[in-house]
Amino acid sequence: MTDRTLISHLFRRAGFGASGAEIDAATSAGFDKTLQQLLSGLTAPDSATPRPPRLSSIAQINAGKGGDTYDEYIALVGWWVEKMAVTPTPLREKLTLLLHGQFPTGFDKVGVPIYMHRQNEIFRTMGPGGFDTLTQELSTDPAMLIWLDGGSNQRLAPNENFAREVMERFTMGIGNYSQRDVREAARALTGWSVSYQSGHFEFSVWDHDYGEKSLLGHHGDLAGQDVIQIVTHSEAATRWLPSRMWSFLAYPVSPSDPVVTDLAPRFGADLNITNLLHSIFTHPQFASTAARQGLVKQPIEWVAGTMRAFHLHTNSFKKQGEASYLLNVLNNLGQIPFNPPTVGGWGNNEFWLSSASSLARLDFAQTVTQVADLSPISDAAGPSRTDALADLLCVDGWGRETLGTLQRVRDNIPELVSLALLAPEYVVN
Repeated sequence: MTDRTLISHLFRRAGFGASGAEIDAATSAGFDKTLQQLLSGLTAPDSATPRPPRLSSIAQINAGKGGDTYDEYIALVGWWVEKMAVTPTPLREKLTLLLHGQFPTGFDKVGVPIYMHRQNEIFRTMGPGGFDTLTQELSTDPAMLIWLDGGSNQRLAPNENFAREVMERFTMGIGNYSQRDVREAARALTGWSVSYQSGHFEFSVWDHDYGEKSLLGHHGDLAGQDVIQIVTHSEAATRWLPSRMWSFLAYPVSPSDPVVTDLAPRFGADLNITNLLHSIFTHPQFASTAARQGLVKQPIEWVAGTMRAFHLHTNSFKKQGEASYLLNVLNNLGQIPFNPPTVGGWGNNEFWLSSASSLARLDFAQTVTQVADLSPISDAAGPSRTDALADLLCVDGWGRETLGTLQRVRDNIPELVSLALLAPEYVVN
């Protein structure tokens, strides 16, 4: 594998692709320097473009002066997709997306756009830091508390939803805790809720269980913060998050996989997510064929990456309805940001492949050819148009069958671009 191929792979996984010129420059700089620049972007000043949509405050909502929540939600979806498409720090937005999948909450239940935006900012600003600190912050986040029924977890009637998910989904994985651990954690988390006056976390001393508890070998009058500290520092957590992040960025693995065995000790030493990303991107298996061909792009990645390649913005789809059009596209593809279908989030790979999603991809690809500037392709000499398209889409090259198909339609630029956007070399990350 050439250095250029490896760097193209890095740009696809640590972001949403890159142009041929960007890849050439990064190849000259070298893999290590390119990776450091991407990682530095995690904590660089955030780009102010695009500006977040205007969302109703909790005070406005309480006063009956809030805007239409669904319209605000549509605007929020359009804003984030465009941010992924234009950001100069793509790894930050990629990590924000992956953490949204790791800690899923959805607008359909939360119902308050400003809560969804606040949580999105938690992922963006705290995601590069400590896994324990991030999980503590998310555990008192209003969107999470509403999503997992935190407000109904009271001393006399404990609700186990958050306690179970924080272990099963967020930090440890199935098989590393007992039902008793779930019950005890739920007791420790009693009294946590959202103040509907302020829109922030609220703790009720009257609803909290101050009794003795036992969780994963720890005993005492444990509070909710103790639960988060215990589970994030567990041995299982040092394998669970690396397995999840590797599965997002390379290919699916279980916590017992040898590559996780390599990653776990370093992650367990500091629980730092930026350092974990560095370990993932520099692991020998990240450069393997299995990693380079191991994932089908999530629909959000595919849409944002296509917009990025063709320099499209939300308002590029003005005739189609702008943000509402993007929401409909993503809905038809099966993945809308801010609205995962269940507490389990979204699936991967084959989960995204269906006849319905294929038709939705085709519709979006054809729309892109109507609104994008295709001159970088049409200006290329006939036989080299497929190469120009590969450079534009951050594809290392076309397989024999795909290349034959593309060459047959190379003079019909819209059809050529549409087919390339649907080709396995582009859809498979």
